[in-house]
Amino acid sequence: MNSLRIIGGEWRRRVLRFPDSPGLRPTPDRVRETLFNWLGQDLAGLSCLDLFAGSGALGFEAASRGAARVVMVDDSPRVLAAIEANARILEADERLEIVRSDALRFVNSAGSHFDVLFLDPPFHSGWIDRLAPMIAGVVAEDGVIYAEAERALVGCGSWRTVRQGRAGKVFYHLMRRGKADGTE
Repeated sequence: MNSLRIIGGEWRRRVLRFPDSPGLRPTPDRVRETLFNWLGQDLAGLSCLDLFAGSGALGFEAASRGAARVVMVDDSPRVLAAIEANARILEADERLEIVRSDALRFVNSAGSHFDVLFLDPPFHSGWIDRLAPMIAGVVAEDGVIYAEAERALVGCGSWRTVRQGRAGKVFYHLMRRGKADGTE
């Protein structure tokens, strides 16, 4: 069993456990800190979609920082069982919705828009390119996308990278609809 700690908000310093799973790379503390500096430390009232939830690091971090609704999607029963166990430990059930689904199927049937999309799919699988044409169906007009990839990204669908960084082999990006490219 692996572990990570929540770095901010209500559950700061709480440790979460998650299983080994192919392609699972929890977002490192330093990168999460940068991300939540970009987004703002207080996510009160926002809705977030963690489309490839994996360890749950991004979704739990958003909930810890006051997000009103966090939907965590993954298709691995083992991974989802760990996310559900962590949600029970944190007593986070009312803010979290945990969904077993393939990312494409979920995006096609979501029926609601989110303020923040966390998009951290397994690398070298083409997920971001496959999802790009459908992103507008789940991200609010003024919503943002946080994406991790094996390469630098110009954007995803109508969203363009406005901030980016690199940690080891991981390129991370903050995207806004129709904005110009920038670096961080």
